[in-house]
Amino acid sequence: MSDSRLELIQGDITKISSDAIVNAANTSLLGGGGVDGAIHRAAGPELVMECRMLNGCPTGEARITRGYKLPARHVIHTVGPRWQGGGRSEAGYLARCYQSVFALVEKHGLRSVVFPSISTGIFGYPIEKASRIALREIHAALQRLPQLEKVTVVLFTPWDLEVYQRALAGEPEPAGELGR
Repeated sequence: MSDSRLELIQGDITKISSDAIVNAANTSLLGGGGVDGAIHRAAGPELVMECRMLNGCPTGEARITRGYKLPARHVIHTVGPRWQGGGRSEAGYLARCYQSVFALVEKHGLRSVVFPSISTGIFGYPIEKASRIALREIHAALQRLPQLEKVTVVLFTPWDLEVYQRALAGEPEPAGELGR
């Protein structure tokens, strides 16, 4: 599952230059904790003003705004599912987040996009499971969208990066729940 257009790094998503960064948002799109709060703080108050005009976003969908003070031209906001044990279509909703983001990437002719690990923070989605869905959808988009030059996944901790690297290498998902 290797593609030179995919990069996994540890860092601060708000510092990465690209056509778009993806915000793991809540349904209001008005900011929150984690990645969402960091993106809103870095972009400045204009971002929340534009988000107010969007009237929210349902789980699994995505909306695009300007990037304002971010080094990215756009922010693509997507609302991932809250983990409820895996039996409430969480995997389908998470896959739709990535599909919705890539639909906007295609529609707006974007060539680079930067993702966080969607739903694995305060929404509680197990990163071992989420990483596999993320990478599957990213690879599908890279196959389908030749104009897409670079997809970067920015992970917050070294452990998060390691989980994504293991998933990318095709290692089996660990049995049971791993703690951080």
